Amino acid sequence: MFTHLNRAQPYTLALFRFVIGFLFACHGATSLFHAMGGGNIPAGTWPVWYAAMIQLVGGTLVALGLGTRIAALICSGSMAYAYFNVHQPESLYPAQNGGEASALFCWAFLLLVFTGPGAVAVDRLFSSRAATAHEERAAREKAPAVPA
Repeated sequence: MFTHLNRAQPYTLALFRFVIGFLFACHGATSLFHAMGGGNIPAGTWPVWYAAMIQLVGGTLVALGLGTRIAALICSGSMAYAYFNVHQPESLYPAQNGGEASALFCWAFLLLVFTGPGAVAVDRLFSSRAATAHEERAAREKAPAVPA
């Protein structure tokens, strides 16, 4: 039974990555563009405008699976900053300080830093092309020289 689950793991991880990235990007879009009832943040306002940009850009990159590990690390760090500087001074417990989303996003992105993007990602296209080019180059180098 678990072998079926193990075979689905890379695809489930890709789905997890997409959903987390999409939700994070939506959160940033809500803040930046006054979309879906969110506030309109003036450009350059520290730290909320920068956090919203990280959410929008980082969430989009993670959802696509492009530069996943680096984007997820930055997103995780921004959520750790949000939790400890915005929510934690109110109370240590996330349910009391309103920091559940920050804590969950922080740990979800940190997980993606270590697991990678999963089976379906733009990163995989680039890595497979690079691997193919490397294999072709190695094959050419091993081929015997043909005298002219």
